[in-house]
Amino acid sequence: MAPTRWQSENTEAQSQSYVERFARLESRGVDLHGEARMVDALLTPGSAVLDAGCGTARLGAELARRGHQVTAVDLDPVFVEAARQHTSISVHRADLTEFDLGTSFDAIVAAGNVMVFMEPGTERSALTRIVAHLRPGGLFVAGFATDRDYTVHRFDDDLAAVGLGVEHRFATWDLRPWHDGADWAVTVARAPQLLA
Repeated sequence: MAPTRWQSENTEAQSQSYVERFARLESRGVDLHGEARMVDALLTPGSAVLDAGCGTARLGAELARRGHQVTAVDLDPVFVEAARQHTSISVHRADLTEFDLGTSFDAIVAAGNVMVFMEPGTERSALTRIVAHLRPGGLFVAGFATDRDYTVHRFDDDLAAVGLGVEHRFATWDLRPWHDGADWAVTVARAPQLLA
């Protein structure tokens, strides 16, 4: 498995620091579940959800607590170890550009800058694998900072190339309206429905 941009630019110690940072925030009572609230509102109860590029699986664990069936995947071994502390979800170590879990999902979420931490040039490959795991009509939700080399326009081109249609875009996870100068983009895309 080739390293992601995250792994190329960060050491194992930096990944561990990331894990510890979110543990401290949680212990102080900081609200860390804005992504989960938004995604939960999009889903029917008991949906099958993939937390793609899960990091510590903070999002996936909260969606499981809300009644969804959650699987999580990440390539970073430090993150995978931290994610496996959440016993309510199934966690796999895999590369998003080539993973095959042998199942499909109602929704796949790539929160927390997953798309901009891909190795440059591999984003479309990851989206191809994501689409392969989406049920007809399934949702793909991604959020990332807009000040990176991988732009919203490139993302939209890649979504269209793999057959995903953008339904909504927001400037934050709490649904503030999208505008061109937004620091963050939260995109809701959908796979095509099968025709009867």
